[in-house]
Amino acid sequence: MKFLRVARLDDTDDHVYQPAAVVGEPAVPGTFVFTFSDDDPETFQGKRQQAFRNGFLGVGSFGWATVVVVSEIGQAEYKGVIEALARHFVTEYGAPSLREALPLAREEAEYAASLCEHEVNTLLALERRSDGEGIHETFKVIRPRADWEGKGTDVKIWDLSPDDGRE
Repeated sequence: MKFLRVARLDDTDDHVYQPAAVVGEPAVPGTFVFTFSDDDPETFQGKRQQAFRNGFLGVGSFGWATVVVVSEIGQAEYKGVIEALARHFVTEYGAPSLREALPLAREEAEYAASLCEHEVNTLLALERRSDGEGIHETFKVIRPRADWEGKGTDVKIWDLSPDDGRE
């Protein structure tokens, strides 16, 4: 099956997030981090604000990443993602037990897998915002620019394009 993994185009995440996710680890959108919080996302600053606005959550390090890649994942690893998320819900968010946390963890993993309608190796980015109605996510596909010829030093080689209006 397909699933998200942390990817990097450069070392920016090491400077932007605390902590930064590990390249290659499975990832989920991680919006639950902000949904479970009593803090208003509008008050976030610095690295926390960056994680809210653009971060995917690595499952393993529970660090943040700006870019993920659609990849293949085996059933055993997928099950491990769900179990790691459930343990995280117990230890970090006070879920009463693994048994009670598993359905929510499974839901988060299924949601991440649902974002993988693209070909393997497709890069995705996330924009998250908050308003009076809640937290909203928009996913974008990162595509190489068709007009880039590899010349010059001030060249934008990637474009962000909406993921078929998925929000």
